[in-house]
Amino acid sequence: MERRIGNDRFAVRPLKAEETGAALRLTWRVFSEFEAPDYPPEGVEEFRRCLNDDRYLAGLSYYGAFDGEALIGVLAARGAKGHICFFFVDGAYHRRGVGTGLFERLREDFPGALTVNSSPFGLPFYERLGFTALSGEQTVNGIRFTPMALSKASHRKSSYIRRNTT
Repeated sequence: MERRIGNDRFAVRPLKAEETGAALRLTWRVFSEFEAPDYPPEGVEEFRRCLNDDRYLAGLSYYGAFDGEALIGVLAARGAKGHICFFFVDGAYHRRGVGTGLFERLREDFPGALTVNSSPFGLPFYERLGFTALSGEQTVNGIRFTPMALSKASHRKSSYIRRNTT
């Protein structure tokens, strides 16, 4: 799948097993820049533990967005439960459609209801996608999040994403 914004073109596809290390490194880098400043040290350490916990990471489906060969965005979901676990885009690519492109690709494989525990930083993005808060903000092990859900019927599909045919 490609997403075009102006002259920009980003490829979005499922990641290969050997690419998950790069995806987790991008996740940590973007988390450190945009999320960690809003978390206590306990929350930062808890997030780091998740990224290194093979049991937690097992069974995730990873999707990547690429600008040429460079990985610029990652989305990881636990498909059996319909839960988004990680969703991060390099800061240089924020508000350029990369996150929406990743989400649309996920929806091709998982069209049912989805849940996410949104960070404060991600809340407006998830609301634009059609997610609704299930309760107020919570903090568990220093991680701040708002539980959110998207019903199958409430998803708003973007009209400007197309399948890459090359």
